[in-house]
Formats: sequence, structure tokens, C-alpha cells
Amino acid sequence: MPSSSSPRSALIERKTLETQIRVCLDLDGSGRSALQIGVPFLEHMLDQVARHGLLDLEIEAQGDLQIDAHHTVEDIGITLGQALAQALGDKRGIARYGHAYVPLDEALSRVVIDLSGRPGLVYNINFVRDQIGTFEVDLFREFFQGLVNHVGMTLHIDNLRGVNAHHQAETVFKAFGRALRMAVAVDPRLADQVPSTKGSL
Repeated sequence: MPSSSSPRSALIERKTLETQIRVCLDLDGSGRSALQIGVPFLEHMLDQVARHGLLDLEIEAQGDLQIDAHHTVEDIGITLGQALAQALGDKRGIARYGHAYVPLDEALSRVVIDLSGRPGLVYNINFVRDQIGTFEVDLFREFFQGLVNHVGMTLHIDNLRGVNAHHQAETVFKAFGRALRMAVAVDPRLADQVPSTKGSL
């Protein structure tokens, strides 16, 4: 799992009266994940992010699931955003931008990322149903909003088509993983530079 010796890794713990979250992340991993969240469909989606983003990702979460999954899902997004921010450091040498189109049968999604330092979410997914199993699909927006707010990322998510909600969600998370992999990649031509004319992100 994520190595504390990796220069682009992070360990973040977040505790509130509603949740206790631990995220361990290595940006230069091999796509391994260990997820104990208590929300099976979100675990499935985050495994896609790790595998397609070539991240090593470990998340442990305890939340007030007896109420619903809202606090747990949102706080995982927040904590993962904090871990990404810490692992990226000052962002020297990274590509900064990433994008991906991912199909799954009839579904197709596009995700575009700018690790700009400015939080912004444009979210266009018209799910064909309100739940996937017991998971309420409107919680995906809460997850991504929490993430972008705490990493400082501009994130555009568009599900372009799909008639199966599981496929819609899976294409989004796979595309997010692929786009993130591109955005955090180190470009040797940038060497010690920050990819901005302002000199900082």
C-alpha cells in the first residue's frame, strides 16, 4: 500500500462528530487499493479511480451510516482532497491539466481537470435513476464538491450518454482516474518549474 517514503504521498486523518476518515495516498503507485468505507458502491468507484489513475489508495472510514451515507461520502471527498493537496506539494514539474473520455457499453463520460489551485466544479450527470442499489446517486456531487474544495482543482464532469446508471457512474469515475493520472504526471521538460505564468498554483 502507499509508502510513507514516497515523495508524493500523504496520510490524512479527519475526525468529526459524524465521521472518522483515514486516507493514505501515493500518486506514484501501481493502482492498488484497500477500502473499508461501509458504502460498497463508493468502494467500487474509488477502486476504479485507483486502478485507472495508477494511484495507491487506502481509505478507512467510520460514519453515521445509521442515518444515511451523506456525511461519510462527503467527508471522504474532503479528506481525499486534502491528501491530494498534500501529495502534490507545490506542484513543480506536473502536467497540471488532464482529460479523459471513457466508454462502457452504451455510456460515455468526459472528465477534464485543471490543478489550478482554484476550486470549481461543473457537474453534468443526468442519472437515469435515483439509486444504484442502495446508493443515492446525488451523493456523487457531494463527494466531488468536497474533493475540489480541498485540493484546489477545477473539475468538469460530463456524462455524455447512458441508459444504465451503474455504467454512467463507472465511466465518470474511470475517466476521473485517467484524467487525474494525466494531470499529476511529472513532465521532465518542466523540471523544477510550476506550470503557470504566475509562478505558483
